[in-house]
Amino acid sequence: MSKNFHAVVTGASAGLGDAYVRQLAQRCDSMLVVARRGDRLRELAKELENQCALETIEADLATTEGQARVVEAIRQGPAVDLLVNNAGYSTIGPYAASDLDDELGMLRLHNEATMVLTRAALPAMIEQGSGAVINVASVAGLVSTPNVAAYGATKAFLVSFTRALRQELKASGLRVQCLCPGYTRSEIHSRETMADFDVSIVPDTLWMEADEVVAESLAAIANDADQWLVVSGEHNRKIVAREMDALRADLHYPS
Repeated sequence: MSKNFHAVVTGASAGLGDAYVRQLAQRCDSMLVVARRGDRLRELAKELENQCALETIEADLATTEGQARVVEAIRQGPAVDLLVNNAGYSTIGPYAASDLDDELGMLRLHNEATMVLTRAALPAMIEQGSGAVINVASVAGLVSTPNVAAYGATKAFLVSFTRALRQELKASGLRVQCLCPGYTRSEIHSRETMADFDVSIVPDTLWMEADEVVAESLAAIANDADQWLVVSGEHNRKIVAREMDALRADLHYPS
């Protein structure tokens, strides 16, 4: 990545999104950053103004209106060199007792918004013969986890969607990545939808910092190797490997 490079980052006001913006600001000429909390975006833009020109959009990407505003900004702005679909949240608890509005909002944010923004960015990328899309999923999209059934399902969608896109775009010069972090220190666990989650039950060894997760993601997307799936952290890669073994053991074929 170099100057004259334009990026779009969603969920940019905290956690992984904030880390993406800060690390990309050192490499980009301009950036469109999106989040629900406009005050935080404006503070971020001011802090980084000497490194990168940041355009901010305060929008809820779980809504049609919010998605439309960002799509219009993508179409009216410079061709996108890197789109980071990061905006998200989680719920916790048995699905049968869940708040369906929260679950459906999560699906719209993780899946619908990713589809809509990716569809808006791809034509210009294809025309210029370069560009990249990073879809932020989760280890939960690869590992079946009770009490986050809907969250894991939305992340599994992103894994499948990214893998298929990679195959479709292979000859176009574009790159796609699905980032699957595990437990990452961020504000996602302090949301009202995660009120029943006790962070203290998770061993310190399983936590990663947002900066190191994003650094791994950006290093992989900049690499010439065709690395479409990035599971951050060696401990998470071992967890995923065990899950794949368990899935193979569950396969039954008619005799």
